[in-house]
Amino acid sequence: MKLEYPDQWSRLVRSFTVLMLTCDIYNFNHVVEGVNPEVEQHLEMGKKLLAAGQLADALSHYHAAVDGDPDNYLTYYRRATVYLALGKSRSALPDLDKVVKLKPDFTAARMQRGNVLLKQGKLDEALLDFNEVINREPNNEEAIGKALKIGPIRENVALARQYLEYQDYESVIVALEEPIELCPWDTTLREMRAEAYEAMGELFKAISDIRPTAKLIPDNQQAFLRMSLLHYRMGEEEESLNQIRECLKLDPDHKRCHSHYKLVKKLAKQLKDAQDLKVHEQYDECVSKASNIIKTDPDSPQFVVRAKSYLCHCHSKLSNVDESLKFCSEVLQLDPQNIDAMADKAEAHIANEDYQAAIQELQAAQEIDENSRRIRELLQRAQKLEKQSKKRDYYKILGVKRNARKKDILKAYRRLAVKWHPDKHEEGPQKEKAQKIFIDLAAAKEVLTDPEKRQRFDAGEDPLDPEEQQGGHGHPFFHQGFNPFGGGGFSFKFNFN
Repeated sequence: MKLEYPDQWSRLVRSFTVLMLTCDIYNFNHVVEGVNPEVEQHLEMGKKLLAAGQLADALSHYHAAVDGDPDNYLTYYRRATVYLALGKSRSALPDLDKVVKLKPDFTAARMQRGNVLLKQGKLDEALLDFNEVINREPNNEEAIGKALKIGPIRENVALARQYLEYQDYESVIVALEEPIELCPWDTTLREMRAEAYEAMGELFKAISDIRPTAKLIPDNQQAFLRMSLLHYRMGEEEESLNQIRECLKLDPDHKRCHSHYKLVKKLAKQLKDAQDLKVHEQYDECVSKASNIIKTDPDSPQFVVRAKSYLCHCHSKLSNVDESLKFCSEVLQLDPQNIDAMADKAEAHIANEDYQAAIQELQAAQEIDENSRRIRELLQRAQKLEKQSKKRDYYKILGVKRNARKKDILKAYRRLAVKWHPDKHEEGPQKEKAQKIFIDLAAAKEVLTDPEKRQRFDAGEDPLDPEEQQGGHGHPFFHQGFNPFGGGGFSFKFNFN
């Protein structure tokens, strides 16, 4: 069984501890006959609590038993077993040492100590215990098997160090697989593999190796700092904050942890603010906040791409076409399958009236995520607008931008209506041209100053096109009750003839 973390060993030991102790009760009671009644009572209570799986309570009674009878090797052995079941190998070792000192021929204690030393990566000491067991019990298969594994472990660890020196990181990982499986509490092996994973860009796996070292080594500030830095590189600001806070709990004055904490805390707030501004459609403030994120740490790719994603989106919503296209393109260079950036870039193309470019962008996005509702609706809109662009474009007729305000639309209409009113032109081709332009101007004003009609037009539908209206007939303007001479502030008379 591969034991990745100390608590896995704890669960494994806990599962067989009660059975082992129950089977040995007769011998145990026989050995401790004659001890003082108080110690005997603690031993009896410890046994019952062990049988009930209440390890912490059992441990307290074994503490009392050891204090009351410090020369009884079995009380130390039982307490060591409970320590191991609780995952406290460092506490168990002194008790096992005491057992071996008091009774050198107690092979069960030597075997237990050898196993702990092996898991801690103390190979020389573990081998001494296994060999002593073999000397006393030549047929002990467990001791023989463990002793035979120590040589290959040494060779693999030595190879891993050589591979690391030559930057052959994949070979480092392969060489350390079995040593870490057999020595899961050896922090140096995990740190070595974490270094290889980090060099290969496998940051999550590197964190998985560093995390146990934070438990195995007391006050391991470096482990928390390293995990925080790795989470930061992955763009996980909240988890980076959590880990760096653990470092500061151990040492509030740790300079590097404190410096990194200030950076991550500031960046996390900026990212949250930018997201809130985006959600609440405060696009000008969103642009400002996202720009500040880049200034805070321009060398962090994960956070820079998120900041540029906000700039891509918010500039798009502000119809700042050039800026939006610039930032959206930069996001897609770093993250080619960013659906949101592709949609924002398409919206910028639409605002720029480059419908074909928008369609191409959205079709590429659909290949990545065919179920995206936003992509599907944008694609339908772009296709409608492309079809519409081949007909009349009311914005172009008035010479205004698609985000023009109503007062700008009316101003443009009045200026052009004065210029192209038919009564200002002589009979003939020029007057016929003026008549056509004047009708188009009035139609554009009618659509773009009516919020409902303008919304339909922006969605790709011409509200004055009889082909798009059920039951439409005749000239679309007059069918809609439209009068090119009403509502514009003009008193000109127009002769259709």
